[in-house]
Amino acid sequence: MPRASAADAARTAWDILVSATDLFAARGFAAVSLDDVAGAAGVTRGAVYHHYRSKAGLFRSVAAKLQSDVATAVVVAAEGAGTDPREQLRAGCHAFLDAITAAPAVRVLLIDAPAVFGWEQWRRLDAEHSVVHLREALAGVGVPDDLLDATTAQLSGAMNEAALWIAQQPRGPEARDAAHRVLDRVLAAAIA
Repeated sequence: MPRASAADAARTAWDILVSATDLFAARGFAAVSLDDVAGAAGVTRGAVYHHYRSKAGLFRSVAAKLQSDVATAVVVAAEGAGTDPREQLRAGCHAFLDAITAAPAVRVLLIDAPAVFGWEQWRRLDAEHSVVHLREALAGVGVPDDLLDATTAQLSGAMNEAALWIAQQPRGPEARDAAHRVLDRVLAAAIA
């Protein structure tokens, strides 16, 4: 049997990743099997193992992709806000809140990932993506070096908690609006 080309292998890996993302977002990590993912992607379970080695490895890849997507949304919003560092920070923070609460990110990143990875690994993944941009933006608005790490940690934590709160609210648009209004207040206090 001829071996798949690199392009075919990359497409298969992508199809598996997309299918797994949809399944993990809809059902949660615990309720998804690799057979489920293979069936949804139209591949064998062996193909899933070949590309991702395990269910946890596949979930890590899904979480990393979603973290990257959230970070990209933050950067795009910040860059689109003009040249004022305060407006860039504000736009990036609001974009984070919207991106992290969009399906599938909220369930995968804020509910399942901490349980699957543990807090230390989850924080490391978060630090490699959105937190990097948050720290840079806070430095850009003049948060002193001796307060930069503490401010970054607390603002990031507040936004993650706000995202979880939004996800749990039955009154979606009203809750989202309230969270964004409070975020403006928190930002004003953090960079005063």
